[in-house]
Amino acid sequence: MSENAPHGRRHGDGSGDEERYDEETHEGEEPEEDEPGDGRAESAVGCLLSLAGVAVVGSFALTRAGYVIDGGFEGEARDWGTILVELPLILLAGVVVPPLAYATASRRLRTWQAALVCGAVVALGLWGLSEGWQPQQRPDRGDGPGL
Repeated sequence: MSENAPHGRRHGDGSGDEERYDEETHEGEEPEEDEPGDGRAESAVGCLLSLAGVAVVGSFALTRAGYVIDGGFEGEARDWGTILVELPLILLAGVVVPPLAYATASRRLRTWQAALVCGAVVALGLWGLSEGWQPQQRPDRGDGPGL
């Protein structure tokens, strides 16, 4: 190895047969790099999708679990399991699933196609949540509103 080689790089015999990039003179084959703005745009899209996901899922889940949170008459129907376990997990899924679905789809698809896939994943998740998650609802006795 040559003594003058920066950072432990091996320089050739000077014949020019080797393709290399010299950092000091900025000559030779330059390594390919992504544009610096791409990372920020993807991060911004991920943050916006997280906010939109938690807003949509939160409005869906919190309205559905309103009676469990309120507790009904004297708090007798308050379900702490739903409040402390189920709702936080649902909100966490709303934060994580949309940007993860978008990031996965955007590796193979165009931007608008990835957005459609993300929307479809969120819609399927909400459908599954509506079918599988049944928190206690206000009892309907059929005698109308109270006095």
